[in-house]
Amino acid sequence: MSDLRRIREGWEELEAERVRLLRRMTVQESLQQYLALQRALEPQFQATEALFRPQRMAYLAELQQRLARLDRWLKERRGEPD
Repeated sequence: MSDLRRIREGWEELEAERVRLLRRMTVQESLQQYLALQRALEPQFQATEALFRPQRMAYLAELQQRLARLDRWLKERRGEPD
């Protein structure tokens, strides 16, 4: 059991480090990571497109909404008109 405990503790440390690194990322870095994953996984996305199309379209619509909110927020911060 002590081996499992060490694995769990090690995993928790890795997870904490992952979260710390993610929090340090800028929006641009996050988008670059997303696009890199998109490129790497595109063959799998195409192969399973029919199965996951509704979920993927819903996710992309949500992403567009989030990006639009981010754009509005950035413009507000800079004092630009909407």
